[in-house]
This record gives sequence, C-alpha cells and structure tokens, in this order.
Amino acid sequence: MDKRLKQVTIVLTVLGLLVSIYMTIYKVTNNESMCIGSGGCSIVNASGYSEVRGIPVAVFGVLGYLSILALLYLENKSEFFQTNGGMLQFAVTLAGFLFTVWLIYVEVALIKAYCPFCITSQVAMTIIFILTVIRVIKQP
Repeated sequence: MDKRLKQVTIVLTVLGLLVSIYMTIYKVTNNESMCIGSGGCSIVNASGYSEVRGIPVAVFGVLGYLSILALLYLENKSEFFQTNGGMLQFAVTLAGFLFTVWLIYVEVALIKAYCPFCITSQVAMTIIFILTVIRVIKQP
C-alpha cells in the first residue's frame, strides 16, 4: 500500500475506533451528558436500531475498526497477508461500508435524528472504504 494512503487509513481507522468505543460506553452507561449537539445521540441511542440482538451497534464498529487495524499491521508480517491483505481489507471495509449505508438510511429515513458521533464514524468508514478500493486498484 502506498505509504501515504496507509497513514491516512490508519488515522481514520483510529478515529473510527475511538468514536465507536465512546458510543459503546455511551450506550452501556446511558450517560446523557455524553450526548452533544441537538440531542440526536439520545434519540439514536434510544431507538430499537441501536442494538442487534442486544449487542450495541457501536460494538460492531469497534470490532470492524480493530479488524482493519490488524490487517494493516499484518500486511508486512507474512507472505499470506502480503498477498491477500488488500483483498481481506477490501472485504472488511466493504462490509463496514454497507453497514454504514444502512445506518445512514436508518438515521435519515426511519429515526429522523442525527448523531454527530455516528456521522463521524460513517464518514471515516466511507473514506477508509474508498482508500481501500484505490489500494486494490493500484495493486500489481
């Protein structure tokens, strides 16, 4: 991966990870003082869409961002990841991007509330996916 693309991807992934951890803590503690802005976080957090089978959606974000970081770390550690790391990262970021599109739809069309932290994670994941697509295209 181009060094600059990798650095930007790492920064965005860490940002997404931190936001997801924050939102997981917010969901688990239900601490309303953690919600900033117009109160959209509270509405999104209280909706039925904030969990999947009792697991906070933000936990899936934490796992996704950790997976991306692990793949970026491992890509120069073994021949398997040197050969397949780009496509594995593409698969993880594609899943994350598709989930992001679903969450945007839920916020805009169903809940009609906007959480600045959710939007930050959504933007980060979208850019990470785009950078990964660029990487796969550039790969020899």
